[in-house]
Amino acid sequence: MILVETLKGKPAASQSVEIVERKGKGHPDYICDSVMEAISVALCKEYINEFGTVLHHNIDKGLLAAGRIEKHFGGGRVVFPMELTIGDRATSWVQSKKLPVKDIAIATAKRWFKENLRFVDPDKDVKYRCALGEGSEELTDIFSRKGDLRGANDTSAAVGYYPLSPTERVVLKLEKHLNSAEFKKRFPETGEDVKVMGLRFGRELDLTIAMPLLSRLISSEEEYFTRKDLIHEEIKAFLDESVNLGLKKLKAYFNSLDEKKRGLGGVYLSLLGTSAEDADSGQVGRGNRVNGLISVNRPMGTEAVAGKNPVSHVGKIYNVLAHKIAKEIYENVEGVREVYVSLLSKIGSPIDKPMMAMAQALLEQGKRLRDIKPKVENIIGRELYNVRSLCLELSEGKYTVC
Repeated sequence: MILVETLKGKPAASQSVEIVERKGKGHPDYICDSVMEAISVALCKEYINEFGTVLHHNIDKGLLAAGRIEKHFGGGRVVFPMELTIGDRATSWVQSKKLPVKDIAIATAKRWFKENLRFVDPDKDVKYRCALGEGSEELTDIFSRKGDLRGANDTSAAVGYYPLSPTERVVLKLEKHLNSAEFKKRFPETGEDVKVMGLRFGRELDLTIAMPLLSRLISSEEEYFTRKDLIHEEIKAFLDESVNLGLKKLKAYFNSLDEKKRGLGGVYLSLLGTSAEDADSGQVGRGNRVNGLISVNRPMGTEAVAGKNPVSHVGKIYNVLAHKIAKEIYENVEGVREVYVSLLSKIGSPIDKPMMAMAQALLEQGKRLRDIKPKVENIIGRELYNVRSLCLELSEGKYTVC
């Protein structure tokens, strides 16, 4: 069933208050999401190479337990490494052939740490626990049934929206800038554990940014605050130069817990660039939604998307698809100010035939439902028809999910 209706109210950008968060690639929750997704993509590649198709797996129960370090101005050491638990289910036997699922999972995790966190040694600073069992007969049987498309392995709902508000765009753009190669080259003393929280009140936007400085590159409290001031000015300059979105005033607060003359207790220092070294653990599903944001004003699904298999798990497929459909509607249907798309699956039904596909559109003045309904229905139908291509792209890692 496809339903199209108008939505009353104000777009997110016109509401009096808006709250948006973005967790960067060094945040423990982001690490879990991104590593588990990378493992799923690696397993898909192995399954396709060996058997020509993606087999049953869900690598969406990851946990990163914080380690313990000792740090001081000028350096430090890892006392106890972080521990990454890789869970849930993955097909490791096909008839009499055993697949090196656990080896692939751990090798992929190590490669992710090496490529994304400059000061984490994946062999010394992280322990790995692989808890991947075989799937249940009922769920694995889905993958042996005939047809080009799998049946949905769950009854699940997903929601997406478009366009991003100015606040969402600023929060996303700022975190990506702070973790860019160009920024890290200019400010190598900054860690990857970046968190940006945006609060818009009217047309004024307050941004609270947390980003550690690296103890090995900061020799004293005085140097810490000197470098912090330079970084803070860079943040403000970036916002002034790159943002022209109708916001009247932007304020940026950087490492707000800091306090001078308190030594290590008054500064945000990190040895490895991530708070998972000793302060904060991470878990799949607690980080960004598939569009890279945690937007309190928007409807959000409850599924942890990262690591789920890309050919039958609607918790992944429909979350990505809902945002994709919303973007297509906004960009191709005249008169739509903002659109929300909801998809609901029924376990066992083909993934291109959801129980419900609903688009709710906020329209420009003078536009009516009959003006947009046929085009919106056509876009939804087309995207559902092409869902097999989306699944293939998900299996190849072509969509970011955090």
